[in-house]
Amino acid sequence: MPRRARTALLLRSTSDGPSALTRELPPDEAWRKAKEVCFDLLAARPRTKDELRQALRRKGFAEDVGEKLLGKLDDAGLVDDAAFAEMWVRSRHTYRGLARRALVAELRRKGVDPEIAAEAAGEIDADAEEQRARELVRKKLRTMGDVDEQKATRRLIGMLARKGYPQGLSYRVVRDELREAGADTTLLDDVDP
Repeated sequence: MPRRARTALLLRSTSDGPSALTRELPPDEAWRKAKEVCFDLLAARPRTKDELRQALRRKGFAEDVGEKLLGKLDDAGLVDDAAFAEMWVRSRHTYRGLARRALVAELRRKGVDPEIAAEAAGEIDADAEEQRARELVRKKLRTMGDVDEQKATRRLIGMLARKGYPQGLSYRVVRDELREAGADTTLLDDVDP
């Protein structure tokens, strides 16, 4: 039987749950299996320490085994929350169009320290954030078809809000891009966020 299949079988829930199985393992076997879990997760994509910690808890490994292993992975440079945060910010801003506020919230949910998250999101300056918002609005305008000003405004501002863009920036960008597209902007002309 392949090693992964044995591990999966061994860690599969029983009436006692997976934690009872991993606690019964000899210390060196528990260490090896915990390492295997972490390496499998890291092979798929970079992870934060907290993501790995939670995975080890779910698999039922003892806290001390997890913390010792995470320390070793950190020392070896295999887990680096700051590098993860920088990569995450670049990727999610470029491909998903998320604003700084949304990026910080995502990183915090992944267990990244708030200071590290804010520093990584700070790499996106206000001009880059505004440019990305404009690109998103232009793209959405191309696919919206023929809708009235109120519906277009509501949809565009809602889209930017869901991606974490500040209200003032959203109103300004939507107003400018609607004007550029030749649409009426009377709804937004009187708004001063």
